[in-house]
Amino acid sequence: MTDGNIMDFPLSRTGPLPGRPWRSSLGGVVDRLRQSREETHNIRHEGRIRHLPSAKAVAQVVEKLAAALFPTHYGDPTPNPDVIDDYVDYTLADALDGLTEQVLRDIRSASRDGEPEIAHAEAKADAIVTSFAETLPTIRNLIVSDLMAAFAGDPAATSYPEIMLGYPGMTAILHYRLARALYRLDATLVARLISQAAHAKTAIDIHPGAAIGDSFFIDHGTGVVIGETAIIGNRVRLYQAVTLGARSFAVDGDGRLVKGQPRHPIIEDDVVIYAGATVLGRITVGHHAVIGGNVWLTDDVPPHSSVTQARMRTSGA
Repeated sequence: MTDGNIMDFPLSRTGPLPGRPWRSSLGGVVDRLRQSREETHNIRHEGRIRHLPSAKAVAQVVEKLAAALFPTHYGDPTPNPDVIDDYVDYTLADALDGLTEQVLRDIRSASRDGEPEIAHAEAKADAIVTSFAETLPTIRNLIVSDLMAAFAGDPAATSYPEIMLGYPGMTAILHYRLARALYRLDATLVARLISQAAHAKTAIDIHPGAAIGDSFFIDHGTGVVIGETAIIGNRVRLYQAVTLGARSFAVDGDGRLVKGQPRHPIIEDDVVIYAGATVLGRITVGHHAVIGGNVWLTDDVPPHSSVTQARMRTSGA
């Protein structure tokens, strides 16, 4: 696999291709694929080839950003205190340079008015990445608040490095914080690729459109899903397999889904949602509420409430 650039594909091959039994039919397969791609099932806007962001390159950018934000955790494991600022400067410059290229591809691919003029697209990409860079201290502050919430909320946690390096919830939240900042700056495809990188690593799926307050903690985390229009307050704790999803989808007069409508829950401050709970629709879970494990919830919950499953009754009881 290449990193997404078709020009990187080798023009010559080595290996025993000519002798394979499928080789004689390969030309016809390639022809039919071209017909599907270019004519019958062409899904490109206005039929044009676009320079898309690379998922691999975006994942590498995130690794460098993490190292710049937390150099002793995600960067050099044996840092020299005298050169940490130099390390951060170099690493951050490298990350932002790579990010600019991916944001530029995002801008060019997202255009609906033909290929944008390259100088205009480059200026927009530079402006987005400059604004993003200015938010990095704030992003780091938020991630530290999430880290402290994890340490305070998990009796098994023995140190901050353990959480930073070994907790999938922390990995997912770090990716989310970076993706959210880019999403708000309209680099939406790059933001989604960052979220997907976290999903692949952790099995935690947080849409960058979701708004999440500080001191957010996901314990264990596998199977957590947070939808695009969810709003989560401060000091909220989720456990594994929690879904904050949509209950229904608005459609237009032609039966097509209406994009961007508020359809996910609002979770107020200091809420705890235990493992396996499913919270659906644009409902509000009031502050300091506790939602028990495996609850199916589609109605508002008042503040300071506790919601659990109905007690099971057996026949003849």
